[in-house]
Amino acid sequence: MGYVAVRGGARAIEESLKLLEYERVSASSAWGTDDIEGTFPELVDQVMGEASLYAPRLAALALKQAQGSPDEAVFLLRAFRSTLERPYVSRPVDTGEMHVTRRVSAAFKDVPGGQLLGATRDYSHRLLAFDLETEGIGELAEKRAELARHFADAADAPAPATTLPRVLDYLRAQGLVAHVPADDAQPVDATMVPLTFPAPRSVRLQTLARGMTQAVEALGYAAIRGFGPAHPTVGELRQGRVAVAVDHPVEPGGPDDAYYLGSLPVTEVESVFMDEGGSGEDSLSLAVGYGCVIGRAETKAIAMSVLDRCLELGDKRFPTEDEEFVLYHVDGVEATGFISHLKLPHYVTFQSKLSSVRGTRGGTPDDDRSADQAAAAALEAKEATDAATL
Repeated sequence: MGYVAVRGGARAIEESLKLLEYERVSASSAWGTDDIEGTFPELVDQVMGEASLYAPRLAALALKQAQGSPDEAVFLLRAFRSTLERPYVSRPVDTGEMHVTRRVSAAFKDVPGGQLLGATRDYSHRLLAFDLETEGIGELAEKRAELARHFADAADAPAPATTLPRVLDYLRAQGLVAHVPADDAQPVDATMVPLTFPAPRSVRLQTLARGMTQAVEALGYAAIRGFGPAHPTVGELRQGRVAVAVDHPVEPGGPDDAYYLGSLPVTEVESVFMDEGGSGEDSLSLAVGYGCVIGRAETKAIAMSVLDRCLELGDKRFPTEDEEFVLYHVDGVEATGFISHLKLPHYVTFQSKLSSVRGTRGGTPDDDRSADQAAAAALEAKEATDAATL
């Protein structure tokens, strides 16, 4: 979209930015990035996921600079990401080797390896903890020590396996899950090429994973309510860390020859849907929707798995199964950027609309020119007054 240059206002913009910075530094206390990262880990996860850059310290810095606005923080981190070099491409991550810290199934009570509840607020009471309002450093240290002693006393309990088999492999082995042919095609980097339709599944999954959390969840909810496939069942939700490794840049070797870079926290979901696409004895089977996101954004991962299944079906009678509708509208930077630009000057386009409306009222072009000249004179006078007061 192009814009016509607007004369004046530079001084006002400079002073506005100074005022914004003054509001930031006038806070009651200075928060470091470590404080933000430690106090709001799920918010940091959200920013990293939507920016598609795993950098907890930088995500915390972006939140500090944005004064807590997730939208602005994502914009900042994406802008920084666009300046980085890409010297290597990692090996495909095997989530089956995930170091699991939480793993639940809504489909089965007993699963191979057992359910692992982990840290969750799913079963907590949603009541405000007013004691946190006055929680100080001393109380924080005391609680930390108390909980550390509690878990140390329970250290002799049998530890769950950290690498667990997939729950749905049990159904796949029985042939109950619809067969999906392997796709070894090189994935398309959605951040490097324009979005086109029909989009390959790799692009769909990337776009959903980096989509605005609330938008993905809202569309997933809409699909479940009747604007998409029937109610899914979470076959497995697993959370933990996965290893990231790269090949030697000159001589790629075997599985044991890769360079280990570190690990990445992810949440992975496989949701199960009824599939009536077969024929004969195989007319009814189960289909799987997939979701995988950075960090602990569990609800987003579930919604992503719902939308993945929706887009696989591709029935455009439902908006949640329309690729263009879903993929274009879940991107937070695109959405907030376009809506926010409506606050910027649109004087020329609006004057064109006014001229059209006046034309239907029997006005003359001279009337339009006179009105436009009067509006321009009033605008120049206001800008001069604003500049004098700054």
